[in-house]
Amino acid sequence: MNSTQSTPALRTLSVGQAGDERAIAVLHREATDGGNTQLVWLGGYRSDMTGTKAAETDRLAAELGLACLRFDYSGHGQSGGAFRDGTISRWVEESLAVIDAHPAERLVLIGSSMGGWIALRVLQEIRKRGSGPKIAGMVLIAPAPDFTSALIEPALTENERRQLSQRGFFEEVSEYSPEPNIFTQALLEDGRLNRVMTGLIETRCPVHILQGMRDEDVPYRHAMTLLEHLPADDVVLTLIRDGDHRLSRPQDIDKLQAAIRAMV
Repeated sequence: MNSTQSTPALRTLSVGQAGDERAIAVLHREATDGGNTQLVWLGGYRSDMTGTKAAETDRLAAELGLACLRFDYSGHGQSGGAFRDGTISRWVEESLAVIDAHPAERLVLIGSSMGGWIALRVLQEIRKRGSGPKIAGMVLIAPAPDFTSALIEPALTENERRQLSQRGFFEEVSEYSPEPNIFTQALLEDGRLNRVMTGLIETRCPVHILQGMRDEDVPYRHAMTLLEHLPADDVVLTLIRDGDHRLSRPQDIDKLQAAIRAMV
């Protein structure tokens, strides 16, 4: 394997104010063709930067000579910090800090599940600055913007509401890990402050959504709702009839890489 295909060295970036620092684990691939485009992988809830889709995104970047930025949110993967302290605001802050530490002229944001929400919030925050990198495109895989208020809160059972009130969190069985999923009161409250599907989402760049129709975690109708909040121009929705939430099969990866190629 040549050097362009090898895995980048793991580095850490300290994020947060004194007393709230988190060591964020980062894998950054430098561009090799002198280009100015960087792919930014934004993972899902409890996922990490070494998963199949993230690794295949990095492999594509190496093939195309592009820069690629992957990292783990605090409480995820190889990063520091407690998972129970995690909120959307906290993970957006970390995402922006990592992007700022690895400057590029053009960014293609690739968000998976919750990472789709993070991607939209990152875009909004960069737009507010009025300067910085150009967001050249977004690829959203089974995106879950506003999932705390749109998907979790309406489905809470009385027992889960009781746990939130008494313990500040509730647990549910995970299909992807022996450890249960944990949802905190802080996450739900912060999620309401970070909602993006409250009006038109001005992306000003092409957006391609990949959504499985057999997704039991983020129903495809949620992607249809997101579509209603995006400008009609330059937005593509690909529904994969037999696709689940992961969309990690070879045929799914092919669709992901085709979408990324179209952005760069």
